[in-house]
Amino acid sequence: MTEVRLHIYDVTNSGSDKTNSTIVQINKIFKDGIGLGGIFHSAVQVYGEEEWSFGFCEQGSGVFSCPSGKNPMYTYRESMVLGRTNFSKFKVNQILQELSREWPGSSYDLLSKNCNHFCDEFCERLGVQKLPGWVNRFANAGDAAIEIAENTALRLRQAKTEIVSASKVAYRFLVGVTSSSSGGNDSPGNSNRGSPRFQAAWFKNIITTGAKPSSSSEIETQGGSGFQNHRLQNSAQTIQQNFHDSQRSP
Repeated sequence: MTEVRLHIYDVTNSGSDKTNSTIVQINKIFKDGIGLGGIFHSAVQVYGEEEWSFGFCEQGSGVFSCPSGKNPMYTYRESMVLGRTNFSKFKVNQILQELSREWPGSSYDLLSKNCNHFCDEFCERLGVQKLPGWVNRFANAGDAAIEIAENTALRLRQAKTEIVSASKVAYRFLVGVTSSSSGGNDSPGNSNRGSPRFQAAWFKNIITTGAKPSSSSEIETQGGSGFQNHRLQNSAQTIQQNFHDSQRSP
């Protein structure tokens, strides 16, 4: 059984003193000031004076080691004990060999497969606790942001499809209501109610004014036959003639 220690560095390998200084200030504010997190590099020490971590390279494994707390690429910050492993040194070396094959340098990704992710997996295989959340929170936040953006785009596409489908259903419903309300009477006087020409006129009226013909007389006036109009005119003339006859009688 031996101690497993985590070493943490400020990431100051940008090649610009101004940028490196800015990163150090960000880490002080976000980690030391409010405890949120920062931009960090991490490495794990177990059995001996070497620490193990992961980085980018074009060929071969991205797993590498250096003297503990003395990585020349970064600015050392602090260390902490994550627990004690029950594995022997031989078994730990086997785990490192497996990780070396599984973590090629070309697979390095700042958000999804960085040094902190490697240390998390190494600690898990050693049987000790993982890294504190603040060590890799910025990368995890980046992953979450990408996932949210992808989910939002998918939901927008789904919503658009649902709106189009609902519009089609609503249109078919309106057309069906028009057909059923205008085609229910088969008498000669209403023969044109169910005609496509009348349905189209009524549907257009619903869209433009929000109203339908208010009575059957209006329907008959708009869609009735010439025979009906002639009959109404004859009836009116008959009533008028009877009135004049009654005035002339003693």
